[in-house]
Amino acid sequence: MNAKAQNLQALYAKTRLLLALWDLGANQQEVKKGLLTKRIVAKGQKMADYKGILEDLQEQGAVTVSKTGYTLKSPIGLDVLGAGLRSGEFKFEGTIVGTWAANALLRWIGQINVVAAPVASGGGVIGSYEEFKSEILDLFDKLDKSYSHAGLVPIWQIRKEVGNQLQRDQFNDWIMDMQAEQLLYLQSGEARGATEEQKQDSINSEIRGLLFFASKP
Repeated sequence: MNAKAQNLQALYAKTRLLLALWDLGANQQEVKKGLLTKRIVAKGQKMADYKGILEDLQEQGAVTVSKTGYTLKSPIGLDVLGAGLRSGEFKFEGTIVGTWAANALLRWIGQINVVAAPVASGGGVIGSYEEFKSEILDLFDKLDKSYSHAGLVPIWQIRKEVGNQLQRDQFNDWIMDMQAEQLLYLQSGEARGATEEQKQDSINSEIRGLLFFASKP
């Protein structure tokens, strides 16, 4: 299995797990371990298969795991779930979708305004740096191809695509972290004809000034 297929499988498993917790009411009270196991563990699987996913969700602050059960933390857990469901990559595996999953999705859609409330108050639906990296790298490739940027994608355009999924300061910090990891290189370049809004939506570095473009090292 290649890296992309592994990432898609991980996204599916994580989102399905979070959807199950939400459907069981884990954002209101602890859900017993046996209930979640019965809900998500398919034939041929075991709960231990989800150990790594649960550890990642704990690190993100999305889920709390105790000796007896699981709690879906608000707002981070709901944000991560929302990001997974909104992802263009997410889809159910196999040919048959469980009744619980279909009903949970219908209920989620019916309550979407309530679930998405943190966004209106400044929260984001990108719940972790790892999700941000994946999202930004995908956006970079899509924008580079769609607009023929020749490897120099305007930072303001990336920010615009992210929209209200993330607070401005968090976007700034995390995209700089991506440069530190050598995933992206932020540079000034020629910004002739750029509007004030586009300049404001770029990155201002105290040392290097206005960073207008992103490229891959």
